[in-house]
Parts: sequence; structure tokens; C-alpha cells
Amino acid sequence: MCCLQQALQLVGRHQGNIFFTAPVNYHNLPVMSHLIEQFRQGARVLRLPAHPHRQRLERAQRMTADFLRRLPEIRRQLALDAVAAYEGDPAASSPSEAIFCYPGVLALTCHRIAHVLYGFDVPLIPRIITEHAHSKTGIDIHPGARIGERAFIDHGTGVVIGETAIIGDRVRIYQGVTLGAKSFPLDEDGNPIKGIDRHPVIEDDVTIYSGATILGRVTIGKGAVIGGNVWLTKDVAPGAVISQSRPKTERFENGGGI
Repeated sequence: MCCLQQALQLVGRHQGNIFFTAPVNYHNLPVMSHLIEQFRQGARVLRLPAHPHRQRLERAQRMTADFLRRLPEIRRQLALDAVAAYEGDPAASSPSEAIFCYPGVLALTCHRIAHVLYGFDVPLIPRIITEHAHSKTGIDIHPGARIGERAFIDHGTGVVIGETAIIGDRVRIYQGVTLGAKSFPLDEDGNPIKGIDRHPVIEDDVTIYSGATILGRVTIGKGAVIGGNVWLTKDVAPGAVISQSRPKTERFENGGGI
């Protein structure tokens, strides 16, 4: 994780500001050799199919080069996440405060790095990165989840976002939200079938308030608002507002209601 953070910071110093996307000579970055070794060791720990040492090394080098080329785009996305946190929280005094203080920004930083590595089939390391963020922030995002631009996870404790979840642009998620699977189809041996789409699709401009649980491959339409503590297993139309039913007031006497 340290090497990945250093790489992101070095690109930032080369660029001069977080929005600049000029090319960088990645082979001169001092962390490159460390990243290559980490990727190679990840394959070794998982005991992936054996290849000659040179082939393993060349694969790790390709992964590292591809990852480093993606750093300016990762940094651009993270800058937009910081702006979204600043604009979405009246308590935030600046984007810098969001970067340094907000757990949601830290979790998204780790996720965006891990997601790129996950897409390159880098073994083990993406999960290490996201579980590091989970332990630090209480926000559990699988590296396979796809998250659009200007994401904002406010407070964040207890948020769970599953592997095949898709989240659009400008989505706001509050603490305790679960984007999970409703059930796990089993194979002929009774084991869960891996790799199938089983988590929600959240379209652009959706707000999901604290404690909401959305399960299964359902679609939450653009601009919808999901109220706190709502339980959903069906699609929601664009622009809809979903909330709990109104509480009923009843009187219980002489032990009634027990």
C-alpha cells in the first residue's frame, strides 16, 4: 500500500496540480521496482499456475506499467470526489478538509486504486488495499465494484458495496447503506456460483440515506431518493422517492401489545 500511495503522490508532484494530466516518464519513478515485486509476490502467495521466473517478472512489469499509466486518470477522479464531498456537506470548509479528514474520501481513494488493479487481474493486492480501507474507515467496498465520478460517501461507517455493484455519477451514499446480494445461486455441488451479476445498479444522481439496504440485481433509477432504513429488493423508477410507511400511534392498556 505504501508504494501505491507514493506513486500517486509522485504523479501529483510531476503534474503540479491534481487536475493536470500531462504524461509522466513512469519508468523513472523510484517506486516502480517495488510495485513490480509486490505484484510478482501476490501471484506467488496465491500459488497461481507456475511459469518460468522471467515470464512472471514480465507479467508483473506489464501490470505495473499499465497501472502507472492510469494514475493521472485516478487522480482526476479523486479530485472530483473531493469536490463532491465539499459541495455535498455544508460542514466542509474546503476540498482539502475533505481529502485529509473524510473517511469516505479515503475509502474511495483506496477503491479507485484497487479497482484498476482488479481490472488488470493483479492477484491478491486489490483485496488487501480495500480491506485496509475497511479497517481504517468502516467502509467495505469490493474492488470489483464500479463507481462513477463525483461519488460522495458521507460519514460512511457500515457502508457495504458488493463486487458487481454499479454506481453512476454524482451518487450520494450515507452511513450504514448496504448494496448487497439477495441470494447466491448454487452449482451442482451446492457451492455459490462466482462471477455472476448479483448486486444493485445505482444510476446517476441517486441519494441513498443512512441504513438503507438494497439487495439483488435491481436498478435504482436516475435521480431517485432512497430514504433511511428502507429495505429494497425491486427496481425503483427514475426520480422516485422511497421511504418507510408512516408510523402509527396506538394506545396499549392493561398489558396490551406485549
